[in-house]
Amino acid sequence: MEYTQGTITRGYTNRILEIDLNDSAIAITPLDPQVRDYFIGGRSLGLYLLHRSITLETKATDPANPLILANGPLGGIPQFPGTAKAMAVALSPLTGVPGVSNFGGYFGAFLKYAGFDAIKVTGTAGRDSVIVINGFTHEVTVEDAPADDESFDLEKHIAERFTAAGYDKRNIAFMSTGTGAAHTSYGCINSHYYDVTKPTPTGRGVFRTKQAGRTGIGSVMAAKRVSAIIVLAEYPHGENPYGAADWDKVKQAGARLHKIVKEVDPQQLKMHRKGSVGLITFMSKHEYQSLPVRNFQGGSDPRAVQICGKHYAEHLFEHRGMDGCFPGCNLQCNKGGWVTLVSGTHQGQRVWVDGPEYETAAGFGSNLDVWSAEFIMEANWHCDNYGIDTITTATIMAFLMECFQRGYLTSAETEGLELTWGNEAASFEFIHQLARGKTELTRIAGKGMLELEEWVARKYQERTGTDPRADLALFAMQTKGLPFSFYRTHRSLSMQGSYAAASDIGAHHAAAWLIKADLLGAFPSFQDKAKALMAYPRVRLGNDNLGVCKLPWVDVFNPASAERVGTDIYINPASQEIYADFYNGVLGTDLDWEEIFEQTDRDINLQRVMNVMTYGAATGDYDWIPDRAIGPTEDALYETEADYNDGEVASILVKGIEEVQKMPTPEKRTILMEHRKNELRRLVDVYYDARGWSENGIPAVETLQYLGLWDYLGSETKERLQQLL
Repeated sequence: MEYTQGTITRGYTNRILEIDLNDSAIAITPLDPQVRDYFIGGRSLGLYLLHRSITLETKATDPANPLILANGPLGGIPQFPGTAKAMAVALSPLTGVPGVSNFGGYFGAFLKYAGFDAIKVTGTAGRDSVIVINGFTHEVTVEDAPADDESFDLEKHIAERFTAAGYDKRNIAFMSTGTGAAHTSYGCINSHYYDVTKPTPTGRGVFRTKQAGRTGIGSVMAAKRVSAIIVLAEYPHGENPYGAADWDKVKQAGARLHKIVKEVDPQQLKMHRKGSVGLITFMSKHEYQSLPVRNFQGGSDPRAVQICGKHYAEHLFEHRGMDGCFPGCNLQCNKGGWVTLVSGTHQGQRVWVDGPEYETAAGFGSNLDVWSAEFIMEANWHCDNYGIDTITTATIMAFLMECFQRGYLTSAETEGLELTWGNEAASFEFIHQLARGKTELTRIAGKGMLELEEWVARKYQERTGTDPRADLALFAMQTKGLPFSFYRTHRSLSMQGSYAAASDIGAHHAAAWLIKADLLGAFPSFQDKAKALMAYPRVRLGNDNLGVCKLPWVDVFNPASAERVGTDIYINPASQEIYADFYNGVLGTDLDWEEIFEQTDRDINLQRVMNVMTYGAATGDYDWIPDRAIGPTEDALYETEADYNDGEVASILVKGIEEVQKMPTPEKRTILMEHRKNELRRLVDVYYDARGWSENGIPAVETLQYLGLWDYLGSETKERLQQLL
């Protein structure tokens, strides 16, 4: 289909690209200005498009479940740091409720440059296909895919095809997935872009990847038989090419944040050297105990230095070239390096690995009791190549390893594969088998934690006659079916609340990453923690709507914020004001940063409404976390941190520490766990009340009407809500 190139006005193209693969129908739909101004973009717009595309009967596995990729109005503007972000949205095969995942790279920006604020793909192709959006010729086509089932082979063929046709690699951006997405319910989508600066063994220039990793949206893409979505585009030219209302204000805001990043990052987290993996050291501090070790059983380990940011920076990361995932970002945190593979069909090949990020390093490292940085990087590469989420894969592997530790699984039930702690060879083999569904174990594991937990229970019960389900539930680390990202939350009630209730996609940190600020003392009172569960998701998810990265805000603390009085300095208000200037400069508004991010309440409630459509009256029951995320699940684990735990019990009982130390461990552990559960339940209840939701976590009609969201809901949804309230 040919189309006419439009213009970018105040950050928007005002058009949605819609493709129905059932009959290869391609259409361009105008973006209703009322919808645009209410839902802003990115995650919010994607959720709205999802809501309007499904019914109460639609399942994640249905062809009608749309794959939506959406940018935001501030995305793709390189005059401001960190504008690479876009969102992938669909019903999640893991949870059955809306799944969202942000991703970096050039795709979101190039989609805008080619003329679209979002792409919505429905149906299922009759053959393996690629979608090509050509911003140079203004054509959209659905074409046969190359016969590749691994992402990096596909990357090579796409690059060869379009460079042979005369296009520069720097003008090619694409989303892809691989065979792992087709064999699991937690496929990821790789966002490929070309970095012309990075040294290679033969010169310079390498394709790099960021991922839309969580909630299995890559599996939705694979089920539609779409191997890749390709955008060819060039950067807009001229003065104010993004149609900003006040271009000078945009440039000034960008210059201010550039200056903060340049001056502050080298003195603080050194993201430009360590990337996000530098967080390993902080989480592993003895006083925090927040780095998951052996499936969250422990929280710190002296071997963490072997997989920390300093180790990667000094031994593995290639620092030459640029490490921003989009032009204009001087944070330069997208680290990577070269590794020679030791497993799989590519054994012996030297490959470029983007990452690891903190999550992947903790997941394949400490949580598996593996302390090899090279192992982590190789596991990272294989997951990306196969198109599977590193977080989900690693959490599932840790669960299996603990099942071996506790005798719930034997090698006879896993066809000889012994997933024991620290077993690198078995871990690699599991990943390779998982990606292609080669064994009963990996086929079940590919369905997710809930199905795997039930499979282990049945195997154990058949072998012993004992039902282990209650015990397995203690350490099967998932919420709403989504396996945990890697923060051990024993010492952060606010982060427990985030995993349980503030994150509607399941146990992920994107909505309310509160643990670091909480550990640093930002939320000393219960009321402070409850406020944080409201305030931080507004900002973090609001960034997903706008198309901007969180890291220049959250990981570069503006010194001017420390001077503020009567406010939460940890939310970095001085930098928030810079973001507000950027927003107002593009959109022509006059809002302070609190007003800008209060708008996020609209899509937070929309996502909750869609969860309610799946969970019904039981919605609140899904707002909980496993016991392992709350505290010690056995006496030995209590004793490992006895000093801290005894101190907490002494505070609960208002007794002296010496008296508590004389108490039996089972009694102390029971008191501690009951107290923590009661506090978490109380926090969730306060969160519901602050949101204007019922005691079951269902948004009240009055709340939705106050937000203006009620008018955007379908009649079927309205009727169902009224029945439940």
